Amino acid sequence: MLKRIMIILGLIIVYRFMSHIPVPLGDASTFKEAVENLLEKSDFGSFLNLVSGGGLTSFSILLVGISPYITSSIVVQLFSKSIPSLEELSQDGETGRRKINQATRILSVPLAIMQSIAYMYILYQTASANIATDLNITTADWILSVTCMTAGSIILMWLGELMTEQGIGNGISTLILISIISQFPTNFGNLATQLFDTSYGSLDVFGWFTLPVNPYVFWILLGFAIALIIVIYFLIKLNESQRIITINYAKRVHGNTSYGGIKSILPIKLIAAGVIPVIFATSFLSLPALVGQVASAVAPDNTWSENLTNIFTAPSASNFSTLYPDGITPRWFIYPALYFILVVLFTYFYTAIIFDTNEIAENLQKQGGFIEGVRPGDSTAKYLTGVVNHLNLFGSFSLGLIAMLPFITDYIFIVVSGAPLGLSLSGTGLLIVVTVALENLRQLDSRALMVTYDDYQE
Repeated sequence: MLKRIMIILGLIIVYRFMSHIPVPLGDASTFKEAVENLLEKSDFGSFLNLVSGGGLTSFSILLVGISPYITSSIVVQLFSKSIPSLEELSQDGETGRRKINQATRILSVPLAIMQSIAYMYILYQTASANIATDLNITTADWILSVTCMTAGSIILMWLGELMTEQGIGNGISTLILISIISQFPTNFGNLATQLFDTSYGSLDVFGWFTLPVNPYVFWILLGFAIALIIVIYFLIKLNESQRIITINYAKRVHGNTSYGGIKSILPIKLIAAGVIPVIFATSFLSLPALVGQVASAVAPDNTWSENLTNIFTAPSASNFSTLYPDGITPRWFIYPALYFILVVLFTYFYTAIIFDTNEIAENLQKQGGFIEGVRPGDSTAKYLTGVVNHLNLFGSFSLGLIAMLPFITDYIFIVVSGAPLGLSLSGTGLLIVVTVALENLRQLDSRALMVTYDDYQE
């Protein structure tokens, strides 16, 4: 067990080291300025920087991150449900699963190449629009940069699979978790700087003594910490909530031996899709803003590109004064409303993919299992579909509200103080951290129980 944990920690160190290796393309500082401009104007850039562990900010070889592998996994999973040959292969046990995993890896390579070229073009256009001199990037520079970023993405995929082989959580999810956690020290450092800035006064504690902290920032952080604890509590409850369906198995007699006659359970999670719908919705809404920004860089006089960027840019404290100088307007609500709707729709869509009620009903019928009061076959499939839809109704709206937390907190502070707080709760980040951490702890406990099972038996 200790060996497995040390291997995962070693792989995490390798991953964090790679995230600081810059792309070999001339003056990296020039492109870092372009990256900063991209992060300010594009929500997609901020999201990409989040899942790449800051690889976009540092302009590292991990700039593309594991998004090609995630995209490839989703595409293969969709095709395995729509193409009969792939569906049959996915049901062919361990052999079929290995072939599908290999196809996922192969598809990740061209996707990584295309995304590397796209990101380099976007950064090149952004950098060219912000500096007066020509960058003079040669074909050899393009080939070298794209090759390095593609290799970084493939190595990251390999590291994730090595983590998965250790049996303590999913490696890809763990990498995303580490990516989010890696940005905590910088955020905490910024908060500490603001907290101990006493230029506007110190905190007086009931007249007994004075603490060298900013009173305004102190009370904001205290309220934020309390709200964070409450949100994490409800996130855990939502993530662990499930509907238990009792499965009965008919008793069969073969010779002198009887089989069946037992009961089992079929747990159905409240949010079976996990954090995937939030990631889908964020990526889907961020692309129009990115397209608008590139169009503005190529042709600055385009009014439609500026409007496209403004509408599909998530309202936040960093862009509120620029996009909404006169306060909240009806346009402010467009992005949050679309975000909420897409999260709900993607929850239904992805749950239908990963939880095939017809397949489950068919397997139960083959094994002699049935739900009490429900006929086997199509009736069981319809019953399970109804249960899943009822769970999705509450689960999708709960997931949507979690994703809306940044906009809700910003709206409250805009109404109260006239400006966003700038310390919004990140629903997506919290959901990823809580979900992955709980799953890893669950598998770690399972591994520990296997190792110490003999001790419990004694």
